[in-house]
Amino acid sequence: MPNSIDYVDNSGGTLAHYNMLQRIRDFAGDNGWEVLRYDAAPANRELILKGSGYTGEEEIFVGFRTYQSVSADYYNLVAAGFTGYVSGNSFDTQPGAMLSGVPAHNNRIDYWLTLNPQRIALTMKVGTPVYEAAYLGKFLPYARPSQYPYPVVTGGMLNGVPATRFSDTSHSVPYKGARANFGMRFNTGAWRQVECYPWNNANLAGATTQQRDTGANYPRTPIVLSDSQGVYGELDGLIHVSGFNNAVENTFVDADGKTWVVFQDVWRTGFNDYYALRMD
Repeated sequence: MPNSIDYVDNSGGTLAHYNMLQRIRDFAGDNGWEVLRYDAAPANRELILKGSGYTGEEEIFVGFRTYQSVSADYYNLVAAGFTGYVSGNSFDTQPGAMLSGVPAHNNRIDYWLTLNPQRIALTMKVGTPVYEAAYLGKFLPYARPSQYPYPVVTGGMLNGVPATRFSDTSHSVPYKGARANFGMRFNTGAWRQVECYPWNNANLAGATTQQRDTGANYPRTPIVLSDSQGVYGELDGLIHVSGFNNAVENTFVDADGKTWVVFQDVWRTGFNDYYALRMD
């Protein structure tokens, strides 16, 4: 499946975060996702997509929109997961909506965008620079489709849609431990906060522990979702990787010939502040 590594800026008189939304629309629409809505007329521009999964018969609903403030100098995206689509509803009131803000920029955004039929993952480099991430769609469940028919997550950088600029020092990628900016949809219809392994294991990814490379080969730990009631599955094409003797935007190739790119958590550069994204 495809990936796009490129940048957008404010050339042509359009702000970069608007161009980023259009780039997601074009790339997803050209690679198997159905564009249900793209509205570039309002200030908060909207994109809603439907994926068909690996069976070609599924309905996976995700979306992005913009929100911004000139006076507060933030220009952000919203990552969203839905359980359906109603054409007459606003973006925020789509069925089962969970929203998570993703700080972006009105100037240049370098991005790594990758998708397959069941999920979309994005990392953006903005500002000083810092690295912002989103993951929308299905994960790889440890259950049969009859047990768990809609195993989706919504992962952005912020809890809801607050007025937060990329320079904020408290926000973090959704994968590190148990975070309010990461929600998993359960069969009850509710989005619940779950833990992400290995960041929930202090022996593997604690403040004073770290994995190391062996001859420049790093342990590649799957990001597994769990809570006190069970272990549910793992993210598709995202792994934990050590930051020991490592650096942001490093790449490696796995045994299947897939390229992975290493990213840091916003501005953080500790041993356990890194993850890798597969370029599908």
